[in-house]
Amino acid sequence: MQPPGPAEHGAQPAHEDAGLVSRLRAGDEATFRSLVRELHRPLTRVAFAFVGSQAAAEEVVQDTWLAVIDGLDGFEGRSTLRTWIGRIVVNRAKTRGVRDRRSVPFSSLSPDEDGPVEPDRFGPQGFWRAPPCAAEVPEELILRKEARAHIERELESLPPAQRTVVTLRDLDGWTSEEVCNVLDVSETNQRVLLHRGRTRLRAALERYHSGKTT
Repeated sequence: MQPPGPAEHGAQPAHEDAGLVSRLRAGDEATFRSLVRELHRPLTRVAFAFVGSQAAAEEVVQDTWLAVIDGLDGFEGRSTLRTWIGRIVVNRAKTRGVRDRRSVPFSSLSPDEDGPVEPDRFGPQGFWRAPPCAAEVPEELILRKEARAHIERELESLPPAQRTVVTLRDLDGWTSEEVCNVLDVSETNQRVLLHRGRTRLRAALERYHSGKTT
């Protein structure tokens, strides 16, 4: 049975996935275990943003892996494999959220307590007119072992939408296109969430390196 609704529109053909998909379709257990190790944590983060419970998020992802096995023959390669799997997670998490009566649109999960991002920082297509300078972007610091544990704790304090976008982009290495397709948000919205999350993490890093953490 093919899993419901994994949208594959808007992405370039994922030729690099061809060998991986072939091995998965052939029942290669080692390949499947490797895929689970790579994606299980980020997929759980995505699910958590919609269901609000770690236990429920884990159940959604477990169900998703079964759906992936059942639906591989229907994967047409019009998106990357992880985008396809991510959309399955989102669809199942939304369904679970509705069932648990805790589901809200992803775009509403990040309150505007930080205030609006200045609209003149974006061009008519939604891209930065002048990207943040390197000092404003903490993703390189995130990857340093000595700071990562602290940053992961700070990530938990971010609003759910910001936390999900930052972790997918900066910790898990997903592209902006993949994040937009999986979470069904616009490029502009994704950039705003990423910028706000990075800004808050930058402040946390400054406190960490100055010894002012509590």
